[in-house]
This record gives sequence, structure tokens and C-alpha cells, in this order.
Amino acid sequence: MATSSRVNGSAAKLARKEALSGSGKKQQAIAARPKEKRGNSQRIAFQQLRDMIVRGRLSPGTWMIEADIADRLGLSRTPVRGALHWLEREGYVVSSGKGSKARMVVAPMTKEDAQELYAIIGHLEGLGARQTAQMTMAERTSVLRQLKETNEALAELAQARRPEPNRIFELDLTFHRTLIEANAGPRLIEIHRTIQPQAERYWRLYAGAILDELHQSVAEHREVIAAVAKGDPDAAERGIQVNWQNGVDRLAKVIDAMGERGSW
Repeated sequence: MATSSRVNGSAAKLARKEALSGSGKKQQAIAARPKEKRGNSQRIAFQQLRDMIVRGRLSPGTWMIEADIADRLGLSRTPVRGALHWLEREGYVVSSGKGSKARMVVAPMTKEDAQELYAIIGHLEGLGARQTAQMTMAERTSVLRQLKETNEALAELAQARRPEPNRIFELDLTFHRTLIEANAGPRLIEIHRTIQPQAERYWRLYAGAILDELHQSVAEHREVIAAVAKGDPDAAERGIQVNWQNGVDRLAKVIDAMGERGSW
């Protein structure tokens, strides 16, 4: 058991270093800036680390060692420490261990966490879909065109069965953003943008395993488009919530088969 723990720890440290070093020129540019011109260093650290976590470059369970991160990002430890606490508040990292042995690690990816996130986003986007359906027909015309074009591009990929997870993800993200941002207020948009990357972790990590069911999501999107076209806010809200609920059900099957990440 002790040998296994050392192996896991060494692998996690290596993965962390490789991911952090991947920032390359961008990190060097940040380090070269005069301190007074760096802007909000804590926000810079937060955004870079969040992006690495969301895109899987810092995998679930990876140790987040403050000194290593500060060195790699070319920042002092103070903004890095603040960024780690910020990431912890938003659920991207968790504290593991107690006392002097406590460590920050990238949060595990579990079925229960996915279910909570997808439910939250489903309700947020349900409100956004409702507001979009309440726009005038003239206002909805442009939105509907964008929604249809994006969804048909997804349909083509589903029919061709092309394994392009990044392209599929970007199209799906565009569909949902178009729907919620068409008529949502700034608070709703801000809350959505805060939560969405947390769900994105799951989509990106497990996307390759759910491509065979993409046609189902396309069909659910068409129901939402039809509701918006009719100006039916109840159906639009219900449709996007169904899409997210079915999405997490599809994801749960994959997690059951592949296992949860970072929970060892």
C-alpha cells in the first residue's frame, strides 16, 4: 500500500509539472512583465490553472504544490495561494489530509458531482431558454438561425460518426451559449459562466465515450428550437432541462463503465 501511494504521488507530481510547463511562452511573458503591469496576478493564476484543470492537463487527484505552481507561472506565492483558495471555493480543487500534511489536489470527478452540476446548469439554462422564447418573433429570428445552423452541424457529425470530440464540444457549447445569452440578464450570464466550466471537465474527459449517442442530444436540441420558434417559454425551459438530465444519465453510464477519476 505504501509503495502504491509513492508511485501515485510521483506520477501526479510528474503530470502536474508537465501540465504547468505547457504554458511555455505565455508563462514566460507573464513572468517578464513588471509587477505593476501584471494586473491582477491572482486572477491570472486562477484562470490559467482553471483552464488546465478543465482541459484535463491537470488531471483529477493531481497535487497542487504552491511553490511549484508559482515557479512555473512566474508569479509570487501570494497570488498563487489566493488562486488555489479561489479554485477551492468553486470546486476545482479540494483539501486532502489534515494539519501539516494537508495538500490541495485537483477535485475528483464523480457521478454525484456531475449530477449536481448538470441539474444546476439545467435550471439556469431553463431560465435562459424561457427568456429567449419570450422575445418577439423578429428578435427570435436571428437566434433561431444560429441555433439551427449549430445543431445541424452537430447532426452531420453524428450521422457521419466522425470522432471529433473537440469540434463536437465547441458546437454543443455554442448552441447552449446562444440559447442562454440571447435574452438573459448579466447576473444569469455571470452565474452560468462560473458554473459551466465545472461541467465542461466532464464533457471533455468522457466525450469520446458518448459520441455514439450524439444523435439523441441533437434530437433534444430540435425540441428546444421548436419551442423557441413557437414562442412557448414552458416548453423551451422544459426542453433544455430534459437535455441536461438525459445528458447526465448518459454520462453516468460512462462513469459506471470507466470509473470515477481522481477518487482513489
